[in-house]
Amino acid sequence: MAEQVITIENRGAVEVVSLNRADKLNTMNEALIQALLDYFTGLVQRTAVRVVILRAEGRAFCAGLDLGGWTPDPDAGPIHQSWRTQRMIAAVMQAMRKCPQPIIACAQGPACGGGFSLLLSSDVRYAAPDLRMNAAYIKIGLGGCDMGASYFLPRLVGSSVASEYLLTGKFMSAEKAVACGLFSEIVPHEELLDKALALAGEMLLTSPMGLRLTKDALNLNIDAASMEHAFALEDRQQVMLGQAGDFAEAKQAFFEKRPPNWSDR
Repeated sequence: MAEQVITIENRGAVEVVSLNRADKLNTMNEALIQALLDYFTGLVQRTAVRVVILRAEGRAFCAGLDLGGWTPDPDAGPIHQSWRTQRMIAAVMQAMRKCPQPIIACAQGPACGGGFSLLLSSDVRYAAPDLRMNAAYIKIGLGGCDMGASYFLPRLVGSSVASEYLLTGKFMSAEKAVACGLFSEIVPHEELLDKALALAGEMLLTSPMGLRLTKDALNLNIDAASMEHAFALEDRQQVMLGQAGDFAEAKQAFFEKRPPNWSDR
């Protein structure tokens, strides 16, 4: 029987995606990466799913790459095989940023290498007290910049803190991650999912398109060429959303002192 590398639990407009290789510390084998890539790529067309929670079974979030978990191609040289693995994992992080749904990550234990990048690619992050993260690559003779770490980390914590961890590969604790704004809060392991579900519930109080476009604007404006570019995008989004049926419904609900009934129109 094939290993069920991820599980997906539907809770209405929220889906809980769990890495499910606890006996292997949820390390990234080919099946796990393919499953994550298929899932996050498919979300673009699944707007009925409004929020995603990413978590992991067992004592580790993801301890990095499973070196023995990839099918070798006898006709490909080592560079070509490494390139295929590299690009496949990188595509997961890119799909996470491109999907319209906010991703809330819950993490415990080791989150190394690609596991660290899965957290960096999420929108909101909660940590168990035992979370330990690092960009492990530089420890094994590679560069410290991999799987989007050199893009995400400086933007999230600033260049000094990012350089400290990427140039050494040392572990970042949950306390440090919260102190530098990388994580929102430290939560007991057994309460992580409830914390994420509560935040997802708050997100569901917003209009569907408003939530999607807010993630879109955050993604685009983190690289905005200027303040004027950022304002221009916000202005266009707000004018467009102001013409939607959900905006009219929100105004009506406000005057009638009731929650809006969103129609995503």
